[in-house]
Amino acid sequence: MPVNDPIGDMLTRVRNAVSAGHDIVAIPSTKIKLQIARILKEEGYISRYEVEGEDTLTPIVKLTLKYGPRHQPVIRGLKRISKPGRRVYVGCGEIPRVQGGMGIAILTTASGVITDKTARLTKVGGELLCTIW
Repeated sequence: MPVNDPIGDMLTRVRNAVSAGHDIVAIPSTKIKLQIARILKEEGYISRYEVEGEDTLTPIVKLTLKYGPRHQPVIRGLKRISKPGRRVYVGCGEIPRVQGGMGIAILTTASGVITDKTARLTKVGGELLCTIW
């Protein structure tokens, strides 16, 4: 069955894997999911990501989740903001601070998928995809 909200599906898979204590989560790959995985890696929320079966019909991206010294997850929460039924667009001055600056917001803009910090620095707005803390 096709998924109506692929980004929401990705976030739910990560949320479920973190709560179950899994080390790796496999997600069907798309371009935007790879960009979100890149941001999660750059911001230190996951250890690494890799794409398997790039030449096949359904490539898969595998995220290696990150845990602290007592196996507490680095990702405390994920929230989908802009949904297929209700798109949320923000200007550069309206980008929310997640958990008082302790988390990140991921936006898709004309210049690609970026974090809230990068959007504020470059003074661009866009569609607010999700928040992670």
